[in-house]
Parts: sequence; C-alpha cells; structure tokens
Amino acid sequence: MMGRQRKRVVTGEAAPPPKKDEKPAALHRKERKKKTDYGKIFINISIGLCIFSLVWFFYALYMRSMLGKRVMTLHTAPHVLDANSTSAQVSPERFWGSYRPQVYFGMKTRSPRSVVTGLMWMRQFSETDVQLRHTCEQGDQLSSYGWLMHDGINFGVQEVRDSDFTLTTEFVKRMGGDHGGDWTWRITAKQHSSAARAPVISLMFYSAADSQGSLEAQVEERNRLSSITGFSEELGNFKITFRKPVAGESSNVKYASYNYLQTVSPGLERLTDIVKNSLNRRFVYSPPSGEKRQYIAVDTYKPLHHQSHQAQHDPRKESDFVLHQVTVQTPFQIEVLFESGSFHNRPNQLMGETMTEQLERRKAEFDRKFEATFSLESKGFGQAQVKFSKAALSNMLGGMGYFYGQSVVQSVYNEYPLLYPEGALFTAVPSRSFFPRGFLWDEGFHQLLLSKWDPQVTREVTAHWLDLINVEGWIPREQILGDEARSKVPAEFVVQRNENANPPTLFLALQKLVEQLSADPDSAASRPTLPFLRKLYPRLQTWFEWYNTTQTGRLPNSYRWRGRDRDTNLFLNPKTLTSGLDDYPRASHPSVDERHVDLHCWMALASGTMASIARLLGEPHREYEQTREVLSDNDLLSELHWSEQQGAFCDYGNHTQAVSLQKEKVYVPPGQPRHQFPVARLVRSVRRAPKLQFVNALGYVSLFPFLLHILKPDSPKLEPIFRDLRDSEKLWTPYGLRSISRGDPLYMKHNTEHDAPYWRGPIWININYLAVRALHHYGNVEGPYKEKAAALHQELRNNIINNVYRQYVETGYIWEQYNDTTGRGQGCHPFTGWSALTVLMMAEQY
Repeated sequence: MMGRQRKRVVTGEAAPPPKKDEKPAALHRKERKKKTDYGKIFINISIGLCIFSLVWFFYALYMRSMLGKRVMTLHTAPHVLDANSTSAQVSPERFWGSYRPQVYFGMKTRSPRSVVTGLMWMRQFSETDVQLRHTCEQGDQLSSYGWLMHDGINFGVQEVRDSDFTLTTEFVKRMGGDHGGDWTWRITAKQHSSAARAPVISLMFYSAADSQGSLEAQVEERNRLSSITGFSEELGNFKITFRKPVAGESSNVKYASYNYLQTVSPGLERLTDIVKNSLNRRFVYSPPSGEKRQYIAVDTYKPLHHQSHQAQHDPRKESDFVLHQVTVQTPFQIEVLFESGSFHNRPNQLMGETMTEQLERRKAEFDRKFEATFSLESKGFGQAQVKFSKAALSNMLGGMGYFYGQSVVQSVYNEYPLLYPEGALFTAVPSRSFFPRGFLWDEGFHQLLLSKWDPQVTREVTAHWLDLINVEGWIPREQILGDEARSKVPAEFVVQRNENANPPTLFLALQKLVEQLSADPDSAASRPTLPFLRKLYPRLQTWFEWYNTTQTGRLPNSYRWRGRDRDTNLFLNPKTLTSGLDDYPRASHPSVDERHVDLHCWMALASGTMASIARLLGEPHREYEQTREVLSDNDLLSELHWSEQQGAFCDYGNHTQAVSLQKEKVYVPPGQPRHQFPVARLVRSVRRAPKLQFVNALGYVSLFPFLLHILKPDSPKLEPIFRDLRDSEKLWTPYGLRSISRGDPLYMKHNTEHDAPYWRGPIWININYLAVRALHHYGNVEGPYKEKAAALHQELRNNIINNVYRQYVETGYIWEQYNDTTGRGQGCHPFTGWSALTVLMMAEQY
C-alpha cells in the first residue's frame, strides 16, 4: 500500500468526498457573487467620480464666471451722490466750469455728455511750422501757463506766456434761468517787450457736442461766425456770441480776418487733428496800413486717407463741431458770451464794463477769503509770495475735471480685460499736461488743501471716488474715463487689475473733515459732513475690509503690496507702482514673504479714521479701535520692521543688494551679420543669492511710522529718525528731504536702460509735507524730542517753501519733483497736484 494509490470508483448518488484543499460548491457560488459585487462597486465608483468631476467642472466654470463678473459689479449700497446731484437743477452754481484740465482753456458742464467749449491758437507768419496750441503739452515749451486766481465756482484768471506774446484768459459766471446761467470769456493778448514786431495771432474759439445736442453756425460778412446757436437736453436753447476784437481796454474795433469751420467729429480727442487737417494757406491778411500776406486758416475739413479709413470703422456717433477763427495783431481783447435760453430776466449782457465789474467783485471776494483761510499776510509773507500761493491753490481748483466713461479692468478670473460700468468722476488732477485724470493716492493729498478752501468740494470728490467702488471693495487706482482721457495714456497702463491697491490717502482728507466737524459742528461749512459720512459709511467699511483682507502679509498684522513687477530680469529692483512710490527700493526678489512698513502705517491711519467715523455715527467702533491699537503698537511695529543693522524701519523680504544692470550677451555665429540679431539689452545681474532679511534702504519708507504719527512722542526710535533726517549725507538737503539716502546703493540709479530714477533721490513735496506736519505734531506734544522736532519743523518748512517759490519765479512753474543737489524743478510741469501743499506749509495748517 506504500506504492501509487489507486483511483476509487464510486457508483450510485453518493458524492465523492472533497479533496483536501477543495472548497464546497456553496462557497464557490458565494465567492463568484463576491467578485461580481466588487466589479459593480468599482463601476459605480467610477461613474460617481465622473459625475462628480463633471459637476465640479461646471460648478468651477460657474464660480469662475461669477467671480469674473465681480470685478465689474458695482457695490450694492445706495450711491452717496444722487443721480442728478451735479445737474443744473440741484447744483446750478457748479454746473458750468473749467472742467477740462487737459486743454489750455475750455469749459463744460458736470454732465456725462456735455457740450464743450474751448480755445486753440497759433502764431501767424512764423518761421517754424504751424504750432497749434490746444491740449496742454510739455512739448509746446510755453514759458509758463496757469491760473493766477480761481475760486472753483464763479470765475478764473489765467496767464499763458507763449514765445513773444502773453494771453490772459478770464471767465466769470452769472446765475439765472434753469440751466446754470450765463458766462463770458475775455481773452487779452499782449506782445512781449522783447518782440521785434507785434505778432499776429489766430484765436480759434469752438464748441463741440459730445454725442448729444445740436449746433448751428450763424455767419455774417461772408466768413465771420457771429454766433453759434444750439440745443441740448441739459442746456435747453443757448447762444454763443463772438464779439469783434478791440484794442486793449478801448472799444475801438481792430482789423481782423475771419474764418470758420462747421463739421462733425466722432470724439473730442479728434478735435485737434480735425483742425490741423482743415488748415489752408490760401487766405490773405491785408490790414489797412500794412503789407498783404498769406496766412493759415481753417477751410474745409479733409481727413487724411488713414483717418478716413478709421472713421469708417468708428462706431461712435458723429457730433457737431463749430469753430470761429479770428486773426488779429496784438495787442487786442476779445469777448465770448454764452447765454442760456432759460435766463429770461437777464438785467443786461455780461460783457464790457459789466463783465469787468463782475470780475473785480469776484477777485476782491477771492482775496478776502484767501487771507481769512490761510492768513499768509498776517504771517509776514510778501505780496509776491502771497500771489504765488494764490496761483498754487487756483491751479488745483482750475485743474478740477469732470470725467465720464468706463475703466478697463481685469481680475485673475478673466482671460481678457472687461469694461467697468459707466461712471462719473469729479476730481482734481496731478498735472494738466502729463496726468490730466484721476489718481487715487494723489487725490487724498489734493483734498488736504481743498478741504481748507471748500469742504463741499472734498465731500463731492470723495463721494465720486467711493461711488466707483465695486462689490469686492476695490476702486481702480487710475481713472481713465472717456476717449479724451484714454488718448493721453500709454496702452500698458490702461488696464486696471483688482488685486492692486494704492495708498488709501482719502482717509487723510476724511480725517480733516472729521476734525472740522468736531471743532465747529454748527458751522455752515461743517453741517453737511455728518449726513455725508452716514451715506458714505457702508462703502468705507467695504473699502477698508478689502485692504485688510487682500493686502495682508504672511505674519499676523503684517501687510504686503500686491502688483509688483514680475519680470525681475529686466529691472534693477522690480517696481511697486501700487505703493505710489514706484521704483523706491523694495526686496530685490518679490515674494509672498514681504512685509511693507508704509502699508502697515497706512492701515493704522485708516483703522483709526474708521473708528472716529463710526463713533460719530453711533456705529460699532470697537473692532476698528482694536485694529488701530494693534497696528500702532510700537513694540509690534519694531518686531516686524525695525532693522538693528540699519537703525531704521525697513521692509522685509527675499533680498540681496548685490545686483547691477549689465549688457546681456547675444551670441552671433561667426560670419553672420550682427544686425540680424537682437540688440543687447541691459539686464539684471545677481552676484549673490537673495535671502529673507530686512531691506536696509533708508528713505521715505523708513519714515512712515513717524510721518503718520504712529510712534509715541517718547519713542526712542524718534532719536535716530531725527538724526538721519537732518544728516546731509542721508536725507537732508537745503531744498527738502530727498527720497532715499545718498549712501544707498540704488541712490540715483536707473531701474532699466531707459527708466531714470524717480523715487531714488529727488525731493517730493507730498512726503515732505507729511514730514513737516509730523514735526509740527511732535513739536507740540510733551516728550523728550519736543524741542528738536520744533526746530526741525521750522528749518525744513522754510527750506521747502523758499525753494518751491524760487523755482516758480525762475521757471514759471510748480514742479512734480525737485533735484536734491540743485533744488531745480524737474519731472512734469505744471504739477499743481500735491506740490501745491506748499500753501498749507506756508499757512502752518496741518
């Protein structure tokens, strides 16, 4: 039995016994059932995942679409301003104004599609090509131009000094009727004493309808446009009358040649080109006593071929454009009258002696109000300095603009830019020539001055800006509204991105309104402030919250500007345009680890102002107060931003100072012509790897805890700040504080091959104003540095005032910035935005 076992034969129904390892049949069936269940489960899971993925995909698309729309969805709170708040019915005295800051002289109404009026001019018989003056251009190289007096409402006097003659442009308004009343212009031309002979000038007065209304030319004596009659919904019927030129103040009519143009234009930005393309030399100027000469005048508009092609594809409605040209030899004076058809009980026409009387009355009122507001004469300033300060204020008031249109915006959820909803903006502008539009961080500084002169202007301007806020709490920082404004902006700056902020300087202006209200709540100037703040408050809350959530840093209670330049290869130090300080040195390699001390201080100011407003309104304020207390904690501020190595407050980030601009290497194969290969650019060379550290740059950013009064009066940090501030090898100059220390590696360094230093040395008046204001603050509160602050206040104040005034006298302009070595004005001009804060320093009103 030890050999091979035989196979058993089993008969009958008896089942064979199972093998040792063989499972029963019932278990087999169960196992097959189990395998089938696993397969179904796998299939069901796969189907479920597919369905979930599809749902998630469409949900993500939906959410992306919804989030993409938020950038162009306006805030849901009621508007601060009623829809008709700027209309002739509600605000007749402010309806008409010089609200076209981008032209040398022009007026419009505060309405979306206003009929506009303006002035162009050119000198005849010049050896140079036609030099048509219209929009404010630095390239025109005028000796000077700007408002000498302007009250913001009723009248203005401007002086424009061209090559060998001066134009004085004056206007005065008179209320009456239902459409903003009448106004009259007076243009006076005088030759310069240095002119070899009296120049012959062509003045071109025009009116243009901006897609609504109609204009009709009334012609007499063949070519002389005696008047324009017109109609629009906002103005009703009106008439513009062109009086003949007279010799100076006398009523003797001077010889003149007349021409006119009546055509249409698709947009206000095209007016200059239309006139240039209408000029013809076929006309003869033949005064009674003098030689006959051919002169240049408007004839028939003949668009150039490419302009004609563009016009065919321009979807905009063409609007009436009528122009009156008068060519006359200096000296002369011309008046233009606008008369409203609804002004039925007009006592007389606003011209000649009547206009002179009105102007003189308005000038006297302006002088009295100016002295009552700023007290410069009582402070000992001479007449020339007072005249300068009046011009500074007047240029800001005369540079107020009313814009209407759509911003171009984009968020991370949009593949392409979108059009923001149409909106209006009443705002001051930094520069009529270079920046004739609204800038968010400039506007807070503008309103520090204007709130002293007319708090109603500050309330209206602030309301216009906050009415542009979207549902997220974001306000586009640069307002490019309308085709006329867009025509002045390079394409790369047109699109506004909703992750990018700007310093919330409007809180500075709101702080002043709150102070005025608290000091004199029953005054006529302050009474409207409380209801204004109540309407503004929901939007302010959202605006503050947007900053406090989108601009935070990695560490608690730290902040970081978004929107830094990303192409670090091309910049010596990537710019931070959103901070307002553009090329001021920040961390060499942008990262999420950055902490920006200036933004920290702006948020401390904003939270304190929000707390004050909430208390005034009886709203919950404790949260804002707690935020202010935390952000103003001097120990926390030092922990986040004090660099022991630099002995100053600094930014923090991924940084190295070992950077420079060098010519990139372009490989040219042997025998190949060099011109077929790219030109070698200047690119950044990094000689030492960056690391997380303080950005040891001493300059304006370092001063912010002092500038915005965050430091306590007994803070030991004030001592090194005052020492650095007064050190001429660091920040001090005889003309004001330079923007960055002379010892800094990036002092006066180009940021790219063509990007000259901007905030890397030059003197800026807005920051100098904050410094003078802060020194005045610390010089008037008890503390160990009180006397030092008071002495520095007087010295710095005198340096700034003397230099800005001296440069105005020498150059005819107030400037964007001032050279830290010579004090000479530089950058764009005229710059009567925040540089006009010199007036507040003269008045010692902070």
